[in-house]
Amino acid sequence: MPLDVIVIGAGAAGLLAAARAAERGRRVVLVEKNRRPGVKILMSGGTRCNITHDVDEAGIVAAYGKSGRFLHSALAALSPADLIALFEAEGVHTKVEPGGKVFPVSDRASDVLDALLRRLERSGAELVTGEGVTAIDGADNGFRVTTTSRTFDAPHVLITTGGKSYPGSGTTGDGYAWAAAFGHTIVPPRPALTPITTGAAWVKELQGVTIADVLVRVVDAAVENAKHRVLAERRGSFLFAHFGLSGPAPMDVSRAVTGHPRPATLTLECDFLPELPEHVLDEQLRAAAVREGKRRVVGILPDALPARLAEALARQVGVGDERRAAELSKQQRMRLVAAIKRQAIPISGTRGFAKAEVTAGGVALDEIDSRTMQSKLLPGLYFAGEVLDLDGPIGGYNFQAAFSTGYLAGSSM
Repeated sequence: MPLDVIVIGAGAAGLLAAARAAERGRRVVLVEKNRRPGVKILMSGGTRCNITHDVDEAGIVAAYGKSGRFLHSALAALSPADLIALFEAEGVHTKVEPGGKVFPVSDRASDVLDALLRRLERSGAELVTGEGVTAIDGADNGFRVTTTSRTFDAPHVLITTGGKSYPGSGTTGDGYAWAAAFGHTIVPPRPALTPITTGAAWVKELQGVTIADVLVRVVDAAVENAKHRVLAERRGSFLFAHFGLSGPAPMDVSRAVTGHPRPATLTLECDFLPELPEHVLDEQLRAAAVREGKRRVVGILPDALPARLAEALARQVGVGDERRAAELSKQQRMRLVAAIKRQAIPISGTRGFAKAEVTAGGVALDEIDSRTMQSKLLPGLYFAGEVLDLDGPIGGYNFQAAFSTGYLAGSSM
């Protein structure tokens, strides 16, 4: 029986797109090079899968900045509320965690994947695994897709192969070459949502220390205009690691590092107590030094600072572990306040695609019809998910974009 649609890549976008197209009566085959579908779904969110964020369509659009407008039609087709309802209907109940991340109540990414596979099976779409696509060519009736063992012909092809992040999951950038072969512009892919590395020894010595709320800024001191020195800013949780810095806040600003021609010239400026204005912190320390002069200096620092970090910052400004608060000079106090509120950590780079959660760059959006996900250059060719030049912040935004663009593509073919 002749096919109507070939979907390449069984990730979030591909699974939902294939099911949606088949539900509309299309004859669909979904081709996946891995032996099992949805590998990245299973890996995501610490194997819990953060499926979306607790915002409406406007909140998703705003999170994507200038690229957000591209998502209007996709989100109209499948909003965050629609996506949650979709999974609830499959028996996957969800919860909203502090900060707005939406997870399955079970905390199992496998439940998310199983729900998508159930829907795919009910739809009648055929799933082919363990077959990599080696070529996509034009054919009399549209396209011919050649795999490692056979060929498929159909008037519609949807590329949902993802980007280059987590290459161990199979996302090795295959879709870019096929898109380019059909004349599409590829915005150079680079890692996003990836940990940041540093050569600062004191940072690495704090491996394992976490802070729930830190304001981080990527700063380029080489920029003369002070207003333009801050390349990215984010507030969230923060983790010291053996290589440098991880956690949502550092990872969210990493795209500014990977997009910079000289990342080693950048610093990560950290405010470890963003709720506390600098002048208030200074006054608190001054008063505490008078009131509790016999205590060690680290003992009068706010409790929100983990003990190991407090000790490291005190040593950094020349205050020994046994220095008493009454012995703290005004100059030392000012240096300590600056170390807490404006700590500049040199950046050496990032951990790259190997540890990146998403890819920045991809198929240029101005060459895709956002109302359908069809190529403006070649009728019948569609793109959805991370293969597009779309990358959002951490917190479920990228999965929402993948599901929504996939759903819209499946509704359009």
